[in-house]
Amino acid sequence: MDTTATTTAKADLWDGGQSPFKVSYGKLMMWIFLLSDAFTFSALLISYGMVRFSSESWPVPEEVFSAIPFTHAYMPLVFVGIMTFILILSSVTMVLAVEAGRRMDRKGVEKWMFWTIIGGVVFLSCQAWEWSHFIHGTGLGGASLSWNEYGPPGFAAFFFFITGFHGTHVFSGVVINYIIYYNTVRGVYDERGHYEMVEKVGLYWHFVDLVWVFVFTFYYLV
Repeated sequence: MDTTATTTAKADLWDGGQSPFKVSYGKLMMWIFLLSDAFTFSALLISYGMVRFSSESWPVPEEVFSAIPFTHAYMPLVFVGIMTFILILSSVTMVLAVEAGRRMDRKGVEKWMFWTIIGGVVFLSCQAWEWSHFIHGTGLGGASLSWNEYGPPGFAAFFFFITGFHGTHVFSGVVINYIIYYNTVRGVYDERGHYEMVEKVGLYWHFVDLVWVFVFTFYYLV
């Protein structure tokens, strides 16, 4: 009798329908995706570090990124600091959206998802301006993938690739956030009885914010 019960219990473990690590299948897949993406960003930043410290000369970020819109004042890293603050603030609004979802507060989710989307759009707009200013430069030829008025071409190449790759993630996040926001307004998640999709997209958005902190630290500050 005991042998039969033990065999049945073991069979149930492999019968399907189990939630590994006590999270849903969707959340687990999101974590796996984020882990793989983390390896990609890590490889990019490590490559940047190797090229930078193997070069005899390298541009000083404070001198390159010293401009700010609508003024000619010299403000090193102020604009990119504002961009970073906006993105971190959007992560806070995402936390509030997730918390509202757990309380089944539809209006709260709508409000905080809306502000998260706004934060993402503002960040992308700021990044577009920064790219434009970097490309046109100070009138000495600007910067491209093969030319950089500030120094070694690798500086510009890594700037475009790393910030562009991250910007693509932010853009994707904004699109996904809008889809979740639209579904929330339609009451899709109220019908399902949970707001787990908000939590899933929240994981992605926090990851994008965290990656930017590393990009900001290693590319702009170090």
